[in-house]
Amino acid sequence: MFKLFKKWRQQQIISRSTVSPASWDKAFQQLPLLDYLSEAERNQLRRLAILLLHEKSFIGAHDLDVSEAMQLLIALQACLPILHLGLDWYSGWTTIIIYPAGFAPKREVVDEFGLVHTVKNELIGEAWQRGPVILSWEDSETAGIVDGHNVVIHEFVHKLDMLNGAADGFPPQHKRAQAEAWPERFSTAYEDFQKNPKPGLSRYGATAPAEFLAVLSEVFFEKPEVLYDAYPKVYEALSLFFRQDPIKRARSSG
Repeated sequence: MFKLFKKWRQQQIISRSTVSPASWDKAFQQLPLLDYLSEAERNQLRRLAILLLHEKSFIGAHDLDVSEAMQLLIALQACLPILHLGLDWYSGWTTIIIYPAGFAPKREVVDEFGLVHTVKNELIGEAWQRGPVILSWEDSETAGIVDGHNVVIHEFVHKLDMLNGAADGFPPQHKRAQAEAWPERFSTAYEDFQKNPKPGLSRYGATAPAEFLAVLSEVFFEKPEVLYDAYPKVYEALSLFFRQDPIKRARSSG
């Protein structure tokens, strides 16, 4: 009964969306990342984006006016990883904060001697456990140009990673066999990547397992053949996790 009500409620939200078809078409046109999607996938992605726009609050930082067009671009990219998973995978938090460009939050860190220091690191995105996703609009606007880098996908994959605790590169799996295979595949690739940089994979992925997952997810959706050439077993694991095969999708559309 609950599932039927939930499905009915979501359909009501989608049917009442005030975003025009022209606005959606323009957003898709600005995201070459989505060119290989089938018509059915594009429709499903749009449905998920409508639900995301309904459930999450978009807040502009530093007086940034977050327009409908900006929200559509971010929502479509954010929903690509959950295209075949569903919006429940983004549950437990409510806010997306958009900065005009990079931002540098002040943080207190404790050094090895117990001394507290205030530091500022320039960021273009951030995801908090049970908190907001924070994005630089300057970087989000051009994230979907298919260059292997996508800050929106990066930060939203962190959210998937956080579903079973702190981000550690081991998100919840669909089946026991996948859960058992994941640690070996990712740990082996992560250890190799720390010693042997791979063309097309950002070295930022070597800083932590969580960043390795997020960086590889960017490449999985934007330059899947690069990831497959570097770590085919990781590509297979991500394909099972996201329930998508971008390489097969591109070949089918070609």
